[in-house]
Amino acid sequence: MQITLHLGVQCTDEDRLLKGLLKNVGDLRKDGICIPGPGRYRTLLSETLNTLGEATPAPEAREVLLDAILDEDPETVQRLVLSHENLLSVPKLALSGGRLYRKLEQRLPAMARLFPGDGIEIFVGLRNFATYLPAVYRSTPHGSFDEFLSGADPMHLRWSEMIARIRTALPDAPLTVWCNEDTPLIWGQLLHEMAGIETDRRITGAFDLFSEIVSPEGMQRFRAFLKENPTVNETQKRRVMMAFLDKYALDEAVEEELDLPGWDTAYVDMLTELYDKDVYQIGQMPGVTLIEP
Repeated sequence: MQITLHLGVQCTDEDRLLKGLLKNVGDLRKDGICIPGPGRYRTLLSETLNTLGEATPAPEAREVLLDAILDEDPETVQRLVLSHENLLSVPKLALSGGRLYRKLEQRLPAMARLFPGDGIEIFVGLRNFATYLPAVYRSTPHGSFDEFLSGADPMHLRWSEMIARIRTALPDAPLTVWCNEDTPLIWGQLLHEMAGIETDRRITGAFDLFSEIVSPEGMQRFRAFLKENPTVNETQKRRVMMAFLDKYALDEAVEEELDLPGWDTAYVDMLTELYDKDVYQIGQMPGVTLIEP
């Protein structure tokens, strides 16, 4: 069995990928691709990993977990898609000890021990720290931003360091990464990659996010273009999407307001520049696939 494990990060996805795949659950099930509802596994997996720690699971642990997660006979399932942005940490502890997801080295190997013999593929969407940190902070009970940072300096945080740790923790697991800022343009590919299906296979909802950031007129014209040009490839399609975005973007849907004290435009610009350089570095890392527009 192949296991698709989508790990967030927090404040990037809001379960949209999972909901997008669930729109296609009936069609995907025919190919042995199972997409269970999150209520069947999120609490179960978190509690199991917390209890397991660094111990060896009982021999029947995999069977018990799959029995709870699946309605189907596990022998008929070729791919199991799981999405759990809090698997590595709840938001309030995302920077506990001043380090991103400090329990990563414990949780991921434990996950692999729970599913011995199964292939695990990791999917992670990233986000500019200039918007990620304020967003996650707002979802926590911390009384101050400094308390949330737990000693971390935003200027010194790097996603590449976290990605390298994932590669070390699960060196045999293929790792797919993308920028949350790009998701409206690559949404269809993300759905295909997580489901493990061919990129030219029709999938419902491939343009759902794009439709949220362009005007109704722009979306109508874009769909008309696709109808008139059914043979365009993905690269050409994305160029057209970017052209439509330039002309029909909804400003309120693509702009974000930052209200943290001390974070002026120069500071945000520097964080963004560091983020762009870091993402480029991630794209050069062995074993990592970076999906870009």
